[in-house]
Amino acid sequence: MRLKAFEGQQAAVAGIGKDPVNAPMIRHWCEAMGDSNPAYTGSEAIAPPTMLQVWTMGGLSGHTGRTTAYDELLTLLDEAGCTSVVATDCEQEYGRALRPGDEVTFDSVIESVSERKTTKLGTGYFVTTRMDVRAGDDLVGTHRFRILKYAPARRPAEKEKPPPPRAAARPRPVVNRDNAGFWDGVRQHRLLIQRCTACATLRLPWLPGCNACGSPNWDTVEACGEGAVFSYVVLHHPPFPAFEPPYAVALIELAEGVRMISNVVGVPYDKVRIGQSVRLEFQTYEDELVLPVFRTGGEAG
Repeated sequence: MRLKAFEGQQAAVAGIGKDPVNAPMIRHWCEAMGDSNPAYTGSEAIAPPTMLQVWTMGGLSGHTGRTTAYDELLTLLDEAGCTSVVATDCEQEYGRALRPGDEVTFDSVIESVSERKTTKLGTGYFVTTRMDVRAGDDLVGTHRFRILKYAPARRPAEKEKPPPPRAAARPRPVVNRDNAGFWDGVRQHRLLIQRCTACATLRLPWLPGCNACGSPNWDTVEACGEGAVFSYVVLHHPPFPAFEPPYAVALIELAEGVRMISNVVGVPYDKVRIGQSVRLEFQTYEDELVLPVFRTGGEAG
C-alpha cells in the first residue's frame, strides 16, 4: 500500500530543458546513429523524433522542478531489500516535430508501481514514469521509462567445480546471399566494398540496395587497406567463449570513406587510440576461418 501511494505523484513539475533544440546536437546524434535523412539538415530541419529524451536530460547537476517523490520511492524499495536496478524498456509517443530554437518544458509523474514480481534476476517491482514534453503550448511527445527495482536472486550453493570447458571455437559469420561476395573476397585476402552503379555511393557492410538512392544495382571496389581508428570500446564483461577479455573492438574508417568494425592488432588493448593509422591484414583462425583485422601504424596526431 505504501508503494501504491506513490502512483500519480509528480516527479518533476515545470522542468525546463537546459538547452533549446539546436542544430549541433542534432548533427552529433545523426552522426552517431548513421542517420543521413535530409529532413534533419538545412534551414527547414527538424530534430529526429527519437531524440525526445535528449532535450530533457539534466546532466550531472540535475533539473530545477524535480520533486522528492521518486527518490523517496527508491529509498523505500532499497529499505525493502530491492537494492539493484535495471532499465527494462521505454516507450515514446510523438505529437509534433521539434525544430531548432524550440524551448522544451516537461512534467514527470510516477505512473505505476507494479505488484511484487519474480524474475530471473530476482524479486521486485516495476516502476514506470511518464514524462510529457512541451514546446510552448504544444505537447510534442510523451516518454515512458520503466525500471525493475529488485532484490537479487540467491544463487544455489556452489557444488564441486566441473572440469574446465574445452576451448571454444570462434563464432562464424552469418553468410547469406546479400553478403556472400564480401566473405568470398575475404577468403581471397581482398576487402571488397559495394559501389552503387547508379549514384556511385560506397557501402559497407554490404546491403541488397543503395541506402542513398535505393538502386539495387552495384559492383565492387577493392579497399586499398589504409585506414584509421574512428572509435573503439574495450570489452571487459561479459566474457564470450573463444575471446579473452579485456580486448579492444574498433570502428575503422577506411581511406575510401566507409567504416567497419574489426580488431586492432599489434598494440595492447589499452594503447588503442582514436586517430591511430592502421593497415589491413588478414588472419586465419582454426585453420580455415579468415578474418580482416587492422594493424596499427602509428599514434594519433
